[in-house]
Amino acid sequence: MTIYSTYSDYDLLSLLKHGDERAFDHFYQLYSLPIYRKLLKMIRVDILAEELMQDVFVRVWDKRHLIEPGQPFKSYLYLIAQNLVHDFYRKVAREERLQSEIKAFSTELYLHTEERLFLKETKEILDKAINQLPAQQKLVFNLCKIEGKSYEEVSDALGISTSTINGHIVKATKNIKDYMFNYQNIAFALALSTAILAVANKK
Repeated sequence: MTIYSTYSDYDLLSLLKHGDERAFDHFYQLYSLPIYRKLLKMIRVDILAEELMQDVFVRVWDKRHLIEPGQPFKSYLYLIAQNLVHDFYRKVAREERLQSEIKAFSTELYLHTEERLFLKETKEILDKAINQLPAQQKLVFNLCKIEGKSYEEVSDALGISTSTINGHIVKATKNIKDYMFNYQNIAFALALSTAILAVANKK
């Protein structure tokens, strides 16, 4: 049960609209799994579904001023998810090379030799992307995503709330993806989760 579990959806959405991180964390915990499952049905690749799920909540936070507390929030999230999937496939259609990589990724998760070469190149750009993060985002991202610590462990170590940690992770993920897209290689951004896991295993 979250700290705001006794509040009405209208009150929580009003708080979120005005930038309340605990309200954001409440909805993230409540809807992240259903949104992920819907995306997985639409896109059929678990890592991509995870990335797009994070994008949904980045979009919610960035556009929180547009939230209408009187409207069903779950439907709003599903609409964002659907739009992100459509945007994704439009990008795929523009890049024939990426299209072939997605097919290989969804069926075989790459051959081992291809995966090692890809992860080596991705790790270099991922390291640069992480290093350009603001200091607190970088620290929280490394502890949670690279070292694999839980939100509760990081909360105890840094003396900040789990909702603040979640906010840092969402924003750091967006910053890293933006950095990778600036290299004009969507494949790197799509492989972010794979790279994080691989880097964590090698450090």
